[in-house]
Amino acid sequence: MGKDLSYKDKKVITIGIVRDLTGLSERQIRYYEERKLIFPERSAGGSRKFSFSDVELLMDIANKIEDGIQTHEIRKEMLREQKKQNQDEIRRKMIQGQLNAQFGLRRSSP
Repeated sequence: MGKDLSYKDKKVITIGIVRDLTGLSERQIRYYEERKLIFPERSAGGSRKFSFSDVELLMDIANKIEDGIQTHEIRKEMLREQKKQNQDEIRRKMIQGQLNAQFGLRRSSP
């Protein structure tokens, strides 16, 4: 974790606490990990560590499953959203670069 993360993105929560917070079983949580819907980190001892963002994502996944959406459909939607975010970031950087070039600035602020 080289960069500073928001408290919401730090992977510090154990699967037992995630289970208590979400109402999901550990089996369900592991299944969503197998389906590549969530990506917990592993401690040195191999324990899964989740973030508050992961907890929110799990609640969103659980609601979609309850609404009848299949895991592969959720994954496709997540990939589309990630692709859009990446494209938006590229577009933002290109515009910033053009502005910097136009006004003689060397580097943009993040």
